[in-house]
Amino acid sequence: MKVKVSRKAHFNAAHRLYRKDWDHAQNEAIFGLCNNPHFHGHNYELIVSVTGTIDPETGYVMDMKVLKDLIKSEVEDAMDHKNLNIEVPEFENLNPTAENIAVVIWQKLRKHIAKDMDLEIVLYETPRNFVTFSG
Repeated sequence: MKVKVSRKAHFNAAHRLYRKDWDHAQNEAIFGLCNNPHFHGHNYELIVSVTGTIDPETGYVMDMKVLKDLIKSEVEDAMDHKNLNIEVPEFENLNPTAENIAVVIWQKLRKHIAKDMDLEIVLYETPRNFVTFSG
């Protein structure tokens, strides 16, 4: 029997959507206001879910304190109140779209989650715009 457990978190970050190899006109046409050279910010909401079997000894799929601490160290400490384009190494050559941010978060957390468990990331960039990535 598989059970999914989830933990909510949030972080605030600035970013600019653009490609260095495109000129200003093409970046403006594709990314619009999100291409602001002075950046813009979001209050990101994050849901991290782990799916696995219940440990018969603990009754847990995963200790939620462990998951909370992983999210803090791997996501919040790395991204909260940061300019993603400038201060987060994963985005040095990767456009920090919500899709790419979700994938980066998944990659950072995946190495800490048991291989027999599934990991899913839901990232809300706004209350109405969100992405889901599960590997």
